[in-house]
Amino acid sequence: MAATALCARAWAAPRAKAADLHIEHLIRRMTLEEKAGQLSIFRSPVANMRINPLGRRDPTRNDALADVRLGGAAGYFNGFDLAFNRELQRVAVEESRLRIPLIFAADVIHGLKITFPIPLGEASGFDPELCRRTTRSAAEEATSYGLHWTFAPAVDVARDERWGRVVEGAGEDPWLGALIAAARVRGYQGEDLRAPGSMVACAKHFAGYGGVEGGMEYNTVDIPETTLRQVHLPPFKAAFDAGALTTMAAFNDVAGVPCTANRRLLTEILRDEWRFRGLAVSDFEAVIELVIHGYAADEKDAVAKALAAGCDMSLGGDLYRQHIPALVREGRLSGTIVDEAVRRVLRVKKAIGLFDNPYRSLDADRQAAIDRRPAMIALAREAARKSVVLLKNDGGALPLRKSGQSIAFVGPYVSDRSNVLGSWAVYAEPERAVTLEEGVRAALGPDASCSFTPGCDPDKPLDGGLDAAVEAARKADVVVLYLGERERITGEAASRVSIVIPPHQMALAEAVATTGKPVVVILKHGRALALTGAVRDAQAILCSWFLGSESGNALADVLFGDHAPRGRLPVSFPQASGQEPFYYDHRTTGRPQMDDAAAFKARYREVTNEPLFAFGHGLSYSTIAYGSTIVGAPRVGRDGVVKVSARISNTGARAAHEVAQLYVHTRVAAITQPVRQLKGIRHVELAPGEEKLVEFELRAADLAYVHPDLAAHADAGVYDVWIAPSAIAGEKASFILV
Repeated sequence: MAATALCARAWAAPRAKAADLHIEHLIRRMTLEEKAGQLSIFRSPVANMRINPLGRRDPTRNDALADVRLGGAAGYFNGFDLAFNRELQRVAVEESRLRIPLIFAADVIHGLKITFPIPLGEASGFDPELCRRTTRSAAEEATSYGLHWTFAPAVDVARDERWGRVVEGAGEDPWLGALIAAARVRGYQGEDLRAPGSMVACAKHFAGYGGVEGGMEYNTVDIPETTLRQVHLPPFKAAFDAGALTTMAAFNDVAGVPCTANRRLLTEILRDEWRFRGLAVSDFEAVIELVIHGYAADEKDAVAKALAAGCDMSLGGDLYRQHIPALVREGRLSGTIVDEAVRRVLRVKKAIGLFDNPYRSLDADRQAAIDRRPAMIALAREAARKSVVLLKNDGGALPLRKSGQSIAFVGPYVSDRSNVLGSWAVYAEPERAVTLEEGVRAALGPDASCSFTPGCDPDKPLDGGLDAAVEAARKADVVVLYLGERERITGEAASRVSIVIPPHQMALAEAVATTGKPVVVILKHGRALALTGAVRDAQAILCSWFLGSESGNALADVLFGDHAPRGRLPVSFPQASGQEPFYYDHRTTGRPQMDDAAAFKARYREVTNEPLFAFGHGLSYSTIAYGSTIVGAPRVGRDGVVKVSARISNTGARAAHEVAQLYVHTRVAAITQPVRQLKGIRHVELAPGEEKLVEFELRAADLAYVHPDLAAHADAGVYDVWIAPSAIAGEKASFILV
């Protein structure tokens, strides 16, 4: 609550009137060229990303200094040279005409140098506080490199695992996505926006990006506004309610209107309805894409349409700076619209204290003090452990024993360092990432009875690799197979037709399985996967995503039982790629999906409609039993509260951390509703043999859905509820809302 309140005060404190007068004075003095500069943010000439997405020539240092001197830039992104950024800022506040400070930004998605699990993996913790802590740590580190603004968090609700950017968000559920979006905003922005360690958060990609057709990157989104509001917008609203000062328009169109120039989204919903007062920035060079979309006739038309729709700032490219002055002079773009966009940009700079202290976050001494702080490394390890999901554990194959057992670690990732961090770890230090081999050796010591054999490369077979892997497996008591996706086939521009483990890695798994030795599979991945063959049939399967800098240590913690797995799936694992888009909170049809007894049902012939592993699923090293779901009263008034409870027992021999989940279904509605919707989570610690009562409260607001008139409210009628360990489990109870 503190962060939200402080963010609000940044806009509406008693000083705001004076701040507004200052901003209005600046706007009156600015030329059109200077206004266009404040609406343009450019890639830094010292950007050190591993890739330059579109292969553009970056400005030189002298270019940037000259532009800043003329008031021609709002700021720069993806540059980490503290001394040069400080020089840019000095020129801005000492040599430019209006002395307006620059803002420095970057894609700090899951850490900077110290890398946390990919956001999708971290969402497996079902733990918003963990997400707040990691983004707080990321902000502390990133601001020590001179940054003020992160293009994160991504809050897209992903309904199709073929889409590569599922890796950046919190999965398929809007309720969980909203909870995590708010937590990540609070983490980045902290309790005081003006503090050196706070970053401006940017909720992205607004909106509907997770609904691209066929899971194809940058594709069209064609969904009704009821679905947009019910599924895709709630995490954005939660992010803005938590104080997010900025948002980024999505690349995609919605119903034929590109988001970069979508007035319905950027003005009518965002500003008029939600009263958002921050700024909206385009995605990378997305303004010119309006021409390619076929929505704008040329560059000038694209600029006019984007600004008129409410896209205040252009990220990358020079179109705003080139064309705004002429468009206003020609009467094709309102000067009032330009002024309002500039006002939004300056308000953000004012809110984070840049006018009072333009050199905030540009302190070399602070950077030295924060660099590789032990607490941050410890948090990376903790977050990685809590992101691991145990999908299967037949016969208690896990945890492994630290002694008295020989183990063959096999697979392309057992000693690999280049695929540890995951996509969007573009400023990290892969050379410092901990591999699985390093983590295991640290856990077991130098005399451990274990071997490490790649068997194949991530991308291709190795000469003699299968034979070496089989030989290692034969000599061992148990085999740990580390397989899955490499970093570059997840993330942006990484949509896949088939979300399976690569064929040569499957050949390795099948070869090892012929030895008859028990097999434990560790999956490396940035999405849900369709598992088959020897991988699916393994005795145990760990879903480990890309766990970041401390990956190897965290995996060793879980494999050997020093910490039990506690993660839960934020996405549904399909049985086959052809089931996508596949998500738990689907609607039923008139030919119910659940009944496969007859042919004429909503189903595929090759597989059932059930997931391979359900949303919310995750095992521990103990066994948990759920009692009946109990409702406190059979009927509840619209202003009342219904209590829903269940007893949960640890029937195993080890302590367990359980994540109890509350699901709701509206039986009759004006728009047919999902078979289940997540409405609550509880983290429960259970000693062996211990039983606890888990209780939730539901109000009418929790039962609301978006109606055909776009208003959200709950209907009177029957509601089904479950307290369960996943989206397909639990015993149903019911109550009536009157």
